[in-house]
Amino acid sequence: MKTLSNSRLTIQVSPHGAELCSIVCNGKEYLWQADPAFWKRHSPVLFPIVGSVWQNTYSVNNRSFNLTQHGFARDMDFELISETADEIRFRLSDNEETREKYPYPFCLEIGYRLEGNRIRVMWQVSNPSDEDIYFQIGAHPAFYYPGFNPTENRRGFFGFDCKESLRYLLIAEKGCADTSKSYPLMLDADGLLPIDIHTFDRDALILEDSQVKEVTLYDNDKQPCLSLYFDAPVVGLWSPPGKNAPFVCIEPWYGRCDRHGYTGDFKDKDWIQHLAPGEVFRGGYIIEIK
Repeated sequence: MKTLSNSRLTIQVSPHGAELCSIVCNGKEYLWQADPAFWKRHSPVLFPIVGSVWQNTYSVNNRSFNLTQHGFARDMDFELISETADEIRFRLSDNEETREKYPYPFCLEIGYRLEGNRIRVMWQVSNPSDEDIYFQIGAHPAFYYPGFNPTENRRGFFGFDCKESLRYLLIAEKGCADTSKSYPLMLDADGLLPIDIHTFDRDALILEDSQVKEVTLYDNDKQPCLSLYFDAPVVGLWSPPGKNAPFVCIEPWYGRCDRHGYTGDFKDKDWIQHLAPGEVFRGGYIIEIK
């Protein structure tokens, strides 16, 4: 485990999955500590897919491949490529194991930088080949509900940089989205979304089309706890259904699970990312502790 600290924050990052595993501010842990009774991860990076492909199978040029939910990067060991007092970077490149599941050459770099009370999460995907490649990438950080009380129904609130006409999709089955219907996000008089034990009974809430670029988690007294800032076109909000879990996930995605029943080519998926030979994708997000 690698540790970065400044006067405000201390974070820990594991080379396994290049996963952020701890965020401590003023002696308080903000990142979920992976109790497998609820969810065994902290903040996995989703690559080369976000969510699920239909039946865990997808096609590239009429060749079929099997890939489980969220891809393989989160379960692989990354190479440490740089480390300073306030920044660390890791790398994963395609190999024989990845090519059995995903036929494209790639170089994935994941970095973390401390900037005062902020953590800048940096992703870079490079195409080293002489052919086009296609991929998705996303975040899945889990944060403790502030002041969590398992005997209460209330969990806190979400705030957004946009407060009008927000809509979300739901998962239909087999981890894939029902894109035939969207639902209005019902905000209260202060423009906040109340969170309770039933908010995620139907799994994740998926906001796409760049509706929001900022999500803030508030406690039950409507005091801000932390914010995420991003330019990703999709964001998922999730906590395990029916488990009364002590955490919630705020997930910026450059991608999304398959639509229900999708059997087309991988390159034609919703929210797919594309790189021509030699091109580089750069993305990521910022976590700000209030």
